[in-house]
Amino acid sequence: MTVTPSDSILIVDFGSQVTQLIARRVREAGVYSEIAPFQSAEAAFARMRPKGVILSGGPASVTAEASPRAPQALFEAGIPILGICYGQQLMSAQLGGSVVISGDGGEFGRAYVEVKQPCALFDGLWSVGERHQVWMSHGDKVDALPPGFTPVAVSEGAPYAIVADEARRFYGVQFHPEVVHTPDGARLIANFARHVCGLAGDWSMAEFREAKIAEIRAQVGERRVICGLSGGVDSAVAAVLIHEAIGDQLTCVFVDHGLMRAGEADEVVSLFRGHYNIPLVHVEAEALFLGGLAGVTDPEAKRKFIGKTFIDVFEDEARKLGGAEFLAQGTLYPDVIESVSFTGGPSVTIKSHHNVGGLPERMNMRLVEPLRELFKDEVRVLGRELGLPEAFVGRHPFPGPGLAIRIPGEVTKERCDILRKADAIYLEEIRANGLYDAIWQAFAVLLPVRTVGVMGDGRTYESVCALRAVTSTDGMTADIYPFDAGFLARVATRIVNEVQGINRVTYDYTSKPPGTIEWE
Repeated sequence: MTVTPSDSILIVDFGSQVTQLIARRVREAGVYSEIAPFQSAEAAFARMRPKGVILSGGPASVTAEASPRAPQALFEAGIPILGICYGQQLMSAQLGGSVVISGDGGEFGRAYVEVKQPCALFDGLWSVGERHQVWMSHGDKVDALPPGFTPVAVSEGAPYAIVADEARRFYGVQFHPEVVHTPDGARLIANFARHVCGLAGDWSMAEFREAKIAEIRAQVGERRVICGLSGGVDSAVAAVLIHEAIGDQLTCVFVDHGLMRAGEADEVVSLFRGHYNIPLVHVEAEALFLGGLAGVTDPEAKRKFIGKTFIDVFEDEARKLGGAEFLAQGTLYPDVIESVSFTGGPSVTIKSHHNVGGLPERMNMRLVEPLRELFKDEVRVLGRELGLPEAFVGRHPFPGPGLAIRIPGEVTKERCDILRKADAIYLEEIRANGLYDAIWQAFAVLLPVRTVGVMGDGRTYESVCALRAVTSTDGMTADIYPFDAGFLARVATRIVNEVQGINRVTYDYTSKPPGTIEWE
């Protein structure tokens, strides 16, 4: 971001899959934070002039010769630093201590630390002699502390589980306080931000809104932007935020690809034309998308085709508008981390996202992605801040590729119509039972499996429908929603009776991980 509050914390990213959770915890403490890859951390530090620094975890080993390092200027700035996992090891190594590969294979999963000495991180939280649960994930460990540091907590596998140099206000934790599996982790990070760094904790989403508006104006200037609306919350919030920043320089393009839920296209068009008066182009493209998906069964091929075709449509619409220099998208951080690491580093790609990965070189357009650093629940807070209707802000996530990734195998209009009806019944029952807001995401999936059934006195041979519902905070991890058997039985009965083409219904009990929320 180009505009930052004066009271902020810089998070230096060394490639951890959960670095963004650190930013979440800092923001939850009411303190503004930004993430910078370690390669550009020094420039971000000079620009931001933060009141504190957090060094993230990462997949590398400090013992390796080419492993990432933190700019030495951070340690010489006289401000507090918190090192997490790799960050603790890195700080120890760079300040004169030593790190070794754990001979016992490391420490992974739930562990317990015992508090040995008072520490500013523990203020009002932990006392000497207490044991507290944390989440470990490390193969290396600190072998010798740098001058000035003392151990303040230990675990069975880490004699330096928490270390502190109170004089310089440098702290290191071997575990991950940012994850929910460390129950007091958020409060430890809040103590660092509020007590150690001395920050007031009065930053809000209203400030994020103002900062992003200023950034969008600085990036775009007087030029034109087109924004792709997918029908989901993310692109809607991005569009309203960008419109607030640049007004009629923005034109929204809603591509009706024939892969939407029942009634969704009308709802999107009504919201933007009726409530916000934002210039909107409604492109009827069902034939284009379904024609291109004919015969395609590989999920990555589906996503890539849909992403490419979206870009093609946007390019055509930009040309009709007389040219646009920017394409706006509602990309969120979970999209980014599943497609490629935040740093461009070694994270494994889980699946491609249609709105991640840049633009084709032939397009003379640049991306505007104001939500790229946010999680879904933060986007909802921003949407409310912008005044979007609660019925829209509170909607369950819906992927840009739409029903195409909820139909494993070939996607056809007939199969889309079948799935639309089943999905509508499922969501109708969820709302009728007052469960919609308790569930992060719920949807039906049409499987490429046919089963034998009996209806009346006749034999059927129709498709199987799978139901999915999960609870989550940020979409990075998720648990199944525990419907009672009676609810699932009612939904299954309605779907089989009311949707021609389905004769069997199942419920997906898989959490994330090991599964993803969507099926493809």
